[in-house]
Amino acid sequence: MAQYTPMIQQYLAIKAQVPDALLFFRLGDFYEMFFDDALEASRELEITLTGREGGTEERIPMCGVPYHAAEGFLTRLVEKGYKVAICEQVEDPAAAKGIVRREIIRIVTPGTVMESKALGEATNNYMLSITQSVDGYGLTACDISTGELHVTLIVAGIEPMLDEINVYAPSEIIGSSELLAIIKERLPIVGKPIVYTTREHKNVDEQAQLLDNFPLEQVSSLRGATKESVMTLLMYLQETQKRSLSHFKHIHLYEQAQYMTMDPFTRRNLELTETVRERSKKGSLLWLIDGTVTAMGARLLRRWIDKPLLSKERIDERLEAVERLYGNLIARDEVRIALKEVYDLERLVARLSYGNANARDMVALKLSLSQVPLLKEACMNSGSATLQKLASQMDDCQDIKNWIEQAIVDEPPVSVRDGGMIRVGLDDYLDKLKEASMNGKKWIAELERKEREVTGIKSLKVGFNKVFGYYLEVTKSNIGSLPEGRYERKQTLANAERFITPELKEQETLILEAEDKMFDLEFELFSKLRNQICEHVSRLQGLAERIAAVDILQGFAHTSAANHYVRPDITDQYDMKIEHGRHPVVEAVIERKAFIANDTEMTRDVGRMLLITGPNMAGKSTYMRQVAILTIMGQIGCFVPANKAVIPLVDRIFTRIGAADDLIGGQSTFMVEMMDIQTMTAKATSRSLVIIDELGRGTSTGEGMAIAQAVIEHLHNHVGCKTLVSTHFHELAHLEQSLAYLNNYCMAVKESDAGVTFLRKLIRGAASTSYGIYCAELAGLPQSIIGRSYDLLHAFETRAGLLEAAAVAEGAEVAPVKDAIEPVVAETSAAKPIENGSKLEEAMSPPIVQLSLFDTGEEQKAKQQSGANEIINSKQHKVLEQLKAADLINMTPLQALNLIYDLKQKL
Repeated sequence: MAQYTPMIQQYLAIKAQVPDALLFFRLGDFYEMFFDDALEASRELEITLTGREGGTEERIPMCGVPYHAAEGFLTRLVEKGYKVAICEQVEDPAAAKGIVRREIIRIVTPGTVMESKALGEATNNYMLSITQSVDGYGLTACDISTGELHVTLIVAGIEPMLDEINVYAPSEIIGSSELLAIIKERLPIVGKPIVYTTREHKNVDEQAQLLDNFPLEQVSSLRGATKESVMTLLMYLQETQKRSLSHFKHIHLYEQAQYMTMDPFTRRNLELTETVRERSKKGSLLWLIDGTVTAMGARLLRRWIDKPLLSKERIDERLEAVERLYGNLIARDEVRIALKEVYDLERLVARLSYGNANARDMVALKLSLSQVPLLKEACMNSGSATLQKLASQMDDCQDIKNWIEQAIVDEPPVSVRDGGMIRVGLDDYLDKLKEASMNGKKWIAELERKEREVTGIKSLKVGFNKVFGYYLEVTKSNIGSLPEGRYERKQTLANAERFITPELKEQETLILEAEDKMFDLEFELFSKLRNQICEHVSRLQGLAERIAAVDILQGFAHTSAANHYVRPDITDQYDMKIEHGRHPVVEAVIERKAFIANDTEMTRDVGRMLLITGPNMAGKSTYMRQVAILTIMGQIGCFVPANKAVIPLVDRIFTRIGAADDLIGGQSTFMVEMMDIQTMTAKATSRSLVIIDELGRGTSTGEGMAIAQAVIEHLHNHVGCKTLVSTHFHELAHLEQSLAYLNNYCMAVKESDAGVTFLRKLIRGAASTSYGIYCAELAGLPQSIIGRSYDLLHAFETRAGLLEAAAVAEGAEVAPVKDAIEPVVAETSAAKPIENGSKLEEAMSPPIVQLSLFDTGEEQKAKQQSGANEIINSKQHKVLEQLKAADLINMTPLQALNLIYDLKQKL
């Protein structure tokens, strides 16, 4: 590095400390980047790339951003997955001997963002630390912007760990290189990209380090992998943030078994927090039931939806509060009004602890704490035991509110370095300095008045800037009116001259000295107050947690009352009974009168499995999602859209809805479906809810039907879970006869001269058609295609009917072709596999005697009436062999018609 200038040498030495991060190197009023960092940053930020002399023949690539606007550029880089190291000057340039000393003061990563513009107000920004030990996987999730720390031990293997990772939707995961490699390979790509940071666990005195932040009883609850994961996370944060993280005060240790499990595809398919198509909140369950008022309530609600409870007692506590507020409009409004003036306590406290809060944050904290007594009173008057319990646990922190009220003015400036934020009366010396500054300014105002009288120049004025200090300004047209020797010229402008006097210079010194001391003292007093509040972080965080819970419960009551929802009966039993259930989001989007309610009854002894057939667009998928969403609403403690609902605790929900290729993974729609089915069959228990929409599509009819029946039988016979299956394989309806706990249902359809009407009503029985061509017509396909489709369908059905008639005429004991699969799938009800389609071929072989199909109409009638057998000639024999070899099961209608045409030509 000897060839570079001292400044570039310093840059390179600091850059070597953070090779995986972009370095924001402070030079004056800019953060500069050099070499490869400059090339990358200029491309990503779309800013000008320049060059700089650095002691070599070639200019060094350089780009930069103003330090006062750096937050926006920083946010853009972090959102793209970059890490950014902030390097500041750490000594006064005036006192420096040689080059100014600089150090990295912080490394910003996607998981350590504190800047408000980069954070979603209603969403958490989690980073995860994952370690592996002999006792299992330790997973620690933290949000540095709120101080949350959630820890769990996963002993059941890698799959449950992946499920838990997806719950948090992390922006960054840290762990060993081996573990991260496994996670990256197996973790589904859902939502925002994740930054993976390698950190090996270090052998340190973990107990002592943890006790610096957390109480002994919480530290003692950590063992093996969980302790390692917490320590790995804290050490990484200390390395990157370069400061104490005093707002991490509580370890929330939990078990996966406390909550319902849903994989990311289930949450996506059910559109719990965002829609599938636009990935927006509007149109999701969260959008509908989010009646929260505070930002911390909105974040907690999202966590409740992602992790529904499995404790009947805790769910009933929530439902009790919702019920009380539901029936008491006055109490509900009192709680809501009290919450409206509460700011984001969690992030306010985090900024205070982090050291980047300003006086306006203090005022926001004061105003929030002022509302707590009103909120507590409203909860105590609500009549709800749950709300009264939460209110009794609230520390109203009125002492903290009083500290802020005594110290900080009502409308402070943004900057904490420019004064004007401390109240008069807090500090005697500060008051004297303020008085000196104020008197000095009065003296200057009086000087301006006096000089105007002496000179007769009405436009004379006294001004100030940071470069020249105070001055007298006179326009050039009035220069001749100035007395000789009274003024000393200071600066010449285009249209004016600026002067000083000895008296003005003396007074300026007094004023500026007072202001400098005043600003320093104000910042010192502000910092003292901030540190004092930071000693009570635990109290403020506990208060925020309880306020957030109250906020969600009043939101549930508000939404439930507005939409006429009912309290569900949550049970530990198996049976589910829902009367007139409605899909809450669909109902909210369309008019209430247009939504058709449906019943659901799934019991252990009668109908734990529903096989639903019927047309496209008739409402099968909506109905099945509806059952899952009502279950989730019940288990998070919200009322549900129904007349009555008995909802059993469900440990897992699985959904297979919609077609999706995994192009990156090189997997087809059918392969993705089969992988989802594999997950269901491997993980589902008798307490699970399984939803499969259009089981078995994506392959040939025969294979699809065989797989569909085998899956249904497995879930029915071996798992025993509550299952909803929709299918267009109407032939599977016969399973109701062989599977004791399966019931056929279909979506009602009304046909009339005016057309087809989908009634959206679930009824007992099986459908006979899917109305696919009719749906294609509704979608706007050209009439030429629609007409041709009906012709082909009619021809195919006619052919099936003729084959059936011919078989009967020849005395063959065979079912109609359109039902030929039924005896085969019935035979396999004992879970026997169909080998190489042999059963299907056997089922199709009897029609080889149906040669009357190729005779004229009169001849055919005569043969059918007499039942006589004709001798098969050689030409017919060839046709017979070709028909025998045809794969009728896997043949499309068009291929079948072409085959018939070819055979007729040969006769």
